[in-house]
Amino acid sequence: MNKSAPKPGKEKTEINDSRLQNIWIVTLLANICCALWGSAIPCIKTGYAWLDISRTSDQIVFAGLRFTLAGIQLFALYPLLYHRVCRLKKGMYSKAFGLGMAQTFLQYFFFYIGMANVTGVKGSIITAANSFFVIVLAHFFIRGEQLNLKKAVGCLLGLAGVIAVNWGGDFSGGMSLTGEGFLLIAGFSYGVAQLLSKKLVRDENPVAIICYNFLFGGVSLLAVGFLMGGTIPHFTAGSLLLLFYMGVISAGAFTIWTLLLKYNQVSRISMFNFMTPVYGCLFSALILGESFWRPEVLAALALVCAGILVVNHKAPGL
Repeated sequence: MNKSAPKPGKEKTEINDSRLQNIWIVTLLANICCALWGSAIPCIKTGYAWLDISRTSDQIVFAGLRFTLAGIQLFALYPLLYHRVCRLKKGMYSKAFGLGMAQTFLQYFFFYIGMANVTGVKGSIITAANSFFVIVLAHFFIRGEQLNLKKAVGCLLGLAGVIAVNWGGDFSGGMSLTGEGFLLIAGFSYGVAQLLSKKLVRDENPVAIICYNFLFGGVSLLAVGFLMGGTIPHFTAGSLLLLFYMGVISAGAFTIWTLLLKYNQVSRISMFNFMTPVYGCLFSALILGESFWRPEVLAALALVCAGILVVNHKAPGL
């Protein structure tokens, strides 16, 4: 027997690692994530309408229910995938709790309050700054992720796409702490969470990390929402199915995204985030009856795709 031959398990892992670095597979999976997140935008609006949710405290409770449910879904799915109960390695629970606070609790707490105090147009553009936070933070804290001209140009093209998709909307008004300020805090929390995810999945199963991230963060959102005076809305069969789907969105998209982060540069993956508003427009057209085939939406799609191509030019797998 050839002693130098790789073990079957090791060989399979290396093939999977290589596939998750291939630009075409990365593009497909990242777009699936962005499409799922884009579909969440009209789903949230629909959920608010069906459940008559208008108060910030009730929105926080609704977010807490969504992410707690996503954690429970992953916890139930884990044994089917790995034939064991979802547990973390010793010393990883505190780290997963920290990720849950940054990615789920802080990000969505400030996001929901901030979005309630700005126009949808301004909110979309400020949220697009998330990719800037990720790339700048990666420059300082992750080796080999230095900011360069190619990344800067790609981000500017992506931001131009987000502005284009909202062209004609209300850009007026000043800055407020609980509006634009909270959205920027949410964006910073998102950036920190991306770096934490990148580090944690080196030593732990990404599905397990996301499972406990959602459970810790979702329960924390629920607790704070209740302390703010929020209540659990009266669900119907339709709204329960909607909430279940929103849990699937979070569980599926964040798990795939974290797997991509494990095997690729953070800046390379984060650029695809600019596609989320475009998918949001598409699903809003399908679900809410809004118009999609507008010149500004098509221009946004072209600009975002150009930004992604610039950042990923000559990336591994091309």
